[in-house]
Amino acid sequence: MMPTPSTTLDLSSDVAHLTARLLDLESVSGNEAGIADAIEQALRRLDHLEVVRDGDCVMARTGLGRSERVILAGHIDTVPLPTVPGSRGTVPSAWDGDVLYGRGATDMKGGVAVQLALAAALTEPSRDITFIFYDHEEVEASLSGLGRVAASYPEWLTADFAVLLEPTDGTVEGGCNGTARFDVRIAGKAAHSARAWRGVNAIHGAAEVLVRLRDHTPATVHVDGLDYRESLNAVTITGGTAGNVIPDSTVIEVNYRFAPDKTPEQAEEYVRTLLEGFDVERTDAAAGARPGLQHPAAAAFVAAVGADPKPKYGWTDVARFSALGVPAVNFGPGDALLAHTDDEHVHADAIRACLGALVTWLS
Repeated sequence: MMPTPSTTLDLSSDVAHLTARLLDLESVSGNEAGIADAIEQALRRLDHLEVVRDGDCVMARTGLGRSERVILAGHIDTVPLPTVPGSRGTVPSAWDGDVLYGRGATDMKGGVAVQLALAAALTEPSRDITFIFYDHEEVEASLSGLGRVAASYPEWLTADFAVLLEPTDGTVEGGCNGTARFDVRIAGKAAHSARAWRGVNAIHGAAEVLVRLRDHTPATVHVDGLDYRESLNAVTITGGTAGNVIPDSTVIEVNYRFAPDKTPEQAEEYVRTLLEGFDVERTDAAAGARPGLQHPAAAAFVAAVGADPKPKYGWTDVARFSALGVPAVNFGPGDALLAHTDDEHVHADAIRACLGALVTWLS
């Protein structure tokens, strides 16, 4: 049975039903105020927490003087709602047996519900806990609520270890790969296509770049106990002006997903070496994050989950924590492959299992 939509959140309710209530509060990026209001109101009813709000980011923390502090973080925004008729991954939520459908079911209101349930239930945790519920994750990085908090409230991001409750199917995914994008420009000389010998075809000149990328063997790099598989690919190609003109310019966009043992500068040097002789410009880059699984808090967390950790190949906000010197992992309910899909869903037991593992670790 689907819970009645409400702006009041009962943090003591079953965590799967709490997830459904969060799904019923539409929060596409830029429209997080309503869900942030509900989260703030619920947290301010808890006397054991200090609560601060910055824009549509809500933060809460214990102050018990424990020897360790951990951060549990999750974003409250979603991508836009599906537009395909009959889609079930929309708002409001819908139950099909024990499976919960709705926008954000996996990415990542199931994880946010787990955070809220922990905030209410753990009045005397074994470690001090900081809870971060942040806005604008699904849009450009410059708008990120977590980035804003890092600038305005850096003391709130001071901790020994962090868990980002992104969907991982209940498996610890440590750190993340970095990502960088490059424009590779090939110059030619324009001419009428009927007299092609008078020009230089820039599109043909792109062939060598594509061959080098095709024949490149991505590395698998062992970092802090996990094997990170890299990838290097052409992702877009543009060139040409008309059907009767030899193109004088072609641009290939290349994306490099690099292991967290490298800096963006080292990643750039790697790409420039591979594509030596071509005009390469780095247009964007974000460092990866080492998993830090040797830290005592991380080791205890992995033991509580009870499964071997895996590397995170995509980029997530654990990299922001890593940049601050805080080792971090991804761990949350739901299959990441369902995120942003028209039938986004999560099983109720997956949410409950995630909550159980974190209660074991933090009790």
